Amino acid sequence: MAGKNKGRCSFCGRYEDQVELLITGIDGYICNNCVEQAHSILREEKMLPKSDFEMTELPKPKEIKAFLDEYVIGQDDAKCALSVSVYNHYKRLMQNGKEADVEIEKSNIVMVGSTGTGKTLLARTIARLLKVPFTIVDATVLTEAGYVGEDIESILTRLLQVADYKVEEAERGIVFIDEIDKIARKGDNPSITRDVSGEGVQQGLLKLLEGSVVNVPPQGGRKHPDQKMIPVNTKNILFICGGAFDGIEKKIAQRLNTHVVGYNSVQNRFSIDKGNMMQYVTPQDLRSFGLIPEIVGRLPILTSLRPLDRTALRNILTEPKNSIIKQYIKLMEMDGVKLNFEPAVLDYVVDKAIEYKLGARGLRSIVETIMMDKMFDIPSSGAKTCKITLEYAKKQLEKSSPVGMMAS
Repeated sequence: MAGKNKGRCSFCGRYEDQVELLITGIDGYICNNCVEQAHSILREEKMLPKSDFEMTELPKPKEIKAFLDEYVIGQDDAKCALSVSVYNHYKRLMQNGKEADVEIEKSNIVMVGSTGTGKTLLARTIARLLKVPFTIVDATVLTEAGYVGEDIESILTRLLQVADYKVEEAERGIVFIDEIDKIARKGDNPSITRDVSGEGVQQGLLKLLEGSVVNVPPQGGRKHPDQKMIPVNTKNILFICGGAFDGIEKKIAQRLNTHVVGYNSVQNRFSIDKGNMMQYVTPQDLRSFGLIPEIVGRLPILTSLRPLDRTALRNILTEPKNSIIKQYIKLMEMDGVKLNFEPAVLDYVVDKAIEYKLGARGLRSIVETIMMDKMFDIPSSGAKTCKITLEYAKKQLEKSSPVGMMAS
């Protein structure tokens, strides 16, 4: 029996030894159960502050693609696939809680493209538009449970952090898994040693991709028995995967039979664009590369990103809202300096990026090398204008020996 001197909830009448927490007020008490019930009532009456991820209107696929066009050059096929996938994800969320004769399944997506073609940029850009929790995680740190590295469940820890540990909001979020190709099976045949960062991780990812209740460590890292877990249902979490899949072109070429002898084979070979073998990628090629069939089956939407040609690289320098050149002009403008680049400098930067074969990432490293000395000297010089000439750009690159740096 509860003692007379113990605190008692003014709402439900329970004593403090009958509840987990009893909060003291000026003239009364309230227990944790009544607090939770009051919160539920406020939510039902829509009197709580709006969530950061509350949808006011549904963005159409064309609107999503138009937004991506402002920041990402080219890659229309990947943009369309991403826009449709995200739009359908929103519609699935709107269906939740409503009775429907047809249950819409989520369409996880995998993007294949060589380094520097814009996979991660697409993910980061679309995150600005979304009204759902969004996070980007790296698959390279994941290992099987019990081994050095991070558990597969730590992927969802990042999503919980973005959603401020509100499980309900995290359960309708989007996760971009980068470097998905790095967890490919290390060989076609199972070996006697455990593939702890390859096939083992893929097996662990299955339950996340298909939808199940997963116990997530709130701080990430490794799970241990004394740690309190947060159950998260992944049924409505959309997974977008991206990877360079370096060497998959050979798998595609073998499938397309581009090296066989024969008249008909020669005719078929000339109809294949060898400069962009990625466009012919199929789920079969992902299996040949090292992804297990179960993983491939849970990534139904497969799209490829085209290698960036000279025109695309030139446009990337100046056209997007956050282009590299616009960023430097803005940085100089904050110091009261007007920055100009000779057109020949931009063409020179593109030539070097193609030479180093680093895609769009190479553009930034080259511009950084050219601008470093100016960014160091200009703020203290009192100058009002700064013009980057072709001669100066060549001198800076030769001085820093970028070819040697790239090779290393």
